[in-house]
Amino acid sequence: MAVKTNGFVEGTLPEELMKLLLSLASNWGDVIHFRDLKVVHLSGAMTNEVYQISWPSKMENNPRTVLLRIYGEGVDLFFNRDEEIRTFECLSIHGYGPKLLGHFREGRVEEFIHARTLSASDLRDPEISSLIAAKMREFHNLDMPSPKDVVLWNRMRNWLREAKGLCTSEHIKEYRLDSLENEIFLLEKAISGHHQEIGFCHIDLQYGNIMIDDEKRSITIIDYEYASYNPVAYDLANHFCEMAANYHTDTPHILDYSKYPGLEERQRFIQEYLTSAGQEPSDTTVDQFVDDIEKYTLANHIFWGLWGIISAYVNHIDFDYMAYAKQRLEQYWSRKPEVLSVKQECSCNGVSGFVEQRNEDNS
Repeated sequence: MAVKTNGFVEGTLPEELMKLLLSLASNWGDVIHFRDLKVVHLSGAMTNEVYQISWPSKMENNPRTVLLRIYGEGVDLFFNRDEEIRTFECLSIHGYGPKLLGHFREGRVEEFIHARTLSASDLRDPEISSLIAAKMREFHNLDMPSPKDVVLWNRMRNWLREAKGLCTSEHIKEYRLDSLENEIFLLEKAISGHHQEIGFCHIDLQYGNIMIDDEKRSITIIDYEYASYNPVAYDLANHFCEMAANYHTDTPHILDYSKYPGLEERQRFIQEYLTSAGQEPSDTTVDQFVDDIEKYTLANHIFWGLWGIISAYVNHIDFDYMAYAKQRLEQYWSRKPEVLSVKQECSCNGVSGFVEQRNEDNS
């Protein structure tokens, strides 16, 4: 198997992983040898390396199959792995996603879900989009044991410090990192509010983290590395932004913002999202939600822009993280004036920023 991540060397399996697989096989009544293992690399992951591992089963006609996730290098800068494992286990208990079969230092083994991962085009399918909207509403309503405080803004500040610590002076200047601390502060002040709903958010709901059983027409959300309590409008903003991406091309880092969903598509998604919870939202409610989501796309661009910069320095997966980060941050600067109705730049008490022109009914 062609892997070289966190000490996982080509053609071998870590001893801890082999012991785990042998233990699992024994519990299921199987006997396996290294030569029996069939390993298939699953493409599209940008943080971890993901593999399908199968072996002959004496108890069933079909091979036994599990999913192996090898952690990417440097990911501890983004989230706490122990907390992620606890989230994974808790969601599994709630009946969400795959079961955790075991973990070891370099990664973990999960239940293999016999469903297909969505493609980029699937996100634009009205029926599938409706299923995703309903599943997101369900996910956001989960009552998780973690603190119900908003994580987003402090996480971005922490990532900014990490990025500036890793970057060359040239990159700091090129990506305008010295300006972002004020931008995060002013953005938080401009778009967060008491009226906004806080829920348990996935944070990374790109098509590769959504699976569908085509026969049952059921959706499964997977991969919870960044999952935490945040404004649900941010999670929806992230999902909309991901429609500009296709990670299964020759240039997976290139984003096409002409594919960002139009107003009617966003309104339809929010209508489905709210209706799935038994609400009958008014047009005013839907429009306000759509407006909040659009503002949170700005935070999303900074969030993943910083992620890309840090990843470029610590992760060696074949993905042009810097080019990806540049697109996300450029999108922030270009979209900010329109989204926030910025009418002028100002400098008050030494802090430069923007003045937001609000409509009376949104003030």
